[in-house]
Amino acid sequence: MCAASLPFEDDVAVVLVDHGSKRTEANDMLEEFAALYRTMSNRQRVEIAHMELAEPSIGTAVAKCASDGIKKVVIAPYFLSRGRHITSDIPALVAEAQRAHPELECIIAEPIGIDPLMAQVIENRVTGALRSA
Repeated sequence: MCAASLPFEDDVAVVLVDHGSKRTEANDMLEEFAALYRTMSNRQRVEIAHMELAEPSIGTAVAKCASDGIKKVVIAPYFLSRGRHITSDIPALVAEAQRAHPELECIIAEPIGIDPLMAQVIENRVTGALRSA
């Protein structure tokens, strides 16, 4: 069964996590992406979190899910590769949130990684740059 055909569960939330920035405009992009993701995925329970430098933090987002009665949280990193943040920092922050809310099951998804859709996005950006040059 492919992921797209899995049934949605009312007690599952997705927390989209980016690095976080001191710039409000950069942090606002994750909220914009979350709105797009909600629309494209039809998932109703989508939260955002920043790994550092801004709120909401992973702990804050997971706590909100717990207070809403969520039973399972999928942490979806808005990162490209399996660098230190993916292999160490985010798992540590998720483990801390999990300890604070043992009634939740927290699962960390893979980062964006290598995907044909990402190659198409880059090609779109290259084409746009060439047109505007």
